[in-house]
Amino acid sequence: MVDDEPGLFDTPGSQRATSGGSLADATHASAPLAVRMRPRTLEELVGQEQLRAPGSPLRQLVEGDQSLSLLLWGPPGTGKTTIASIISQQTGRRFVEVSAVSAGVKEVRAAIDSARRELVATGAETVLFVDEVHRFSKAQQDALLPGVENRWVTLVAATTENPSFSVISPLLSRSLLLRLQPLTDDDIRAVLDLAVADERGLGGEMVLEEEAREHIVRLAGGDARRSLTYLEAAAGAARSKGSATIDVVTAETAADQAAVRYDRDGDQHYDVVSAFIKSIRGSDADAALHYLARMIEAGEDPRFITRRLMILASEDIGLADPTALTTAVAAAQVVQLIGMPEAQLTLAHATIALAVAPKSNAVTTAIGEAIGDVRAGKIGQVPPHLRDAHYAGAKALGHGKGYVYSHDAPFGVAEQQYAPDVVLDAAYYRPTELGAEAAVKQRWERVRRIIRGGSSK
Repeated sequence: MVDDEPGLFDTPGSQRATSGGSLADATHASAPLAVRMRPRTLEELVGQEQLRAPGSPLRQLVEGDQSLSLLLWGPPGTGKTTIASIISQQTGRRFVEVSAVSAGVKEVRAAIDSARRELVATGAETVLFVDEVHRFSKAQQDALLPGVENRWVTLVAATTENPSFSVISPLLSRSLLLRLQPLTDDDIRAVLDLAVADERGLGGEMVLEEEAREHIVRLAGGDARRSLTYLEAAAGAARSKGSATIDVVTAETAADQAAVRYDRDGDQHYDVVSAFIKSIRGSDADAALHYLARMIEAGEDPRFITRRLMILASEDIGLADPTALTTAVAAAQVVQLIGMPEAQLTLAHATIALAVAPKSNAVTTAIGEAIGDVRAGKIGQVPPHLRDAHYAGAKALGHGKGYVYSHDAPFGVAEQQYAPDVVLDAAYYRPTELGAEAAVKQRWERVRRIIRGGSSK
């Protein structure tokens, strides 16, 4: 239900593998509201119905007490750390936490060795919780493998990033990947209502007005921990005024402003960038500017944005507007020379220019098909007349014989074979009639006919 931040719950026999923030010793009365309201069972978990369904792998793991390593992937505040807590508490396993922020290979191996010794000596199994596993290097992730392979630990690794990009393949193949969905507004309302009424929360001592509740829901953006943090701040503000009612003015005062719904280091990074590129590809300049603004406000590296624009200029526009790539490259240079925040104007300039430009993926298709043929083994010998004839003995081998120098031919285009026999009839580049590529199409068709001796292929 709440976010995956260190210092959020306590479990019997829990211990830390690293110094710093921990999930242990966090259920005392002065603990944050988000900590006190952490669900203790799957039934208390808000949202994630697909994971809590009867017979689901997670329920089998909790209720059947099976040993199975998990990769929990989802946005902040959706319950990744909570699930680790539930697994540990409801199955009676030891709990060991390793922080991906501060732990090294040495700490990871020490945690696994300790779990193995405990298993051998007492039969007690260990839940090894790794928060933000995407921050682990390959070496650190490799260090987890023996414990997972030999089931010395039940690994529960949490990440906000797509594991396909951030987790090594051996660890992926040995773990069950569970995708957590963003919480809905109704989920957040349920979290808030419970926190207001429950003894672990406000204990019914405060009244949360409807307008104030909706304001907090909007600010939370699907993050349960964030919603409880705002609620706690608003309750504190109300108490300081001697009031038992949280109204919208109090809620607004307590929460300065909504955080941008974009995690630069998490999965939102990929989602927003993907939407940005697809909006430009779809020629919707307004939508593209919206996603650009989200990235700028979230502190995204502007160099990353310009790299994506340069790729898009060739991938989705190509010769339909030959200036698109020049515009994207110029934007990258301006970002380097000027920096932010002034360069946001240039980013907007390039984004709009590429969004309204005519689109063609003919370049993308052409190189894709050419690479496909090469990978399929369609290599073939370079025609003799095209081979290098500048070294001793080359002419005796027939290299260069019959080659026609293009500049000596009419229009600067000579009829001769350039491609190997195996791909002689290939037509990789198929220009569209969009934008400037329409003229390219006409010229290319005439040139190809000349090169191939009048053939229309």
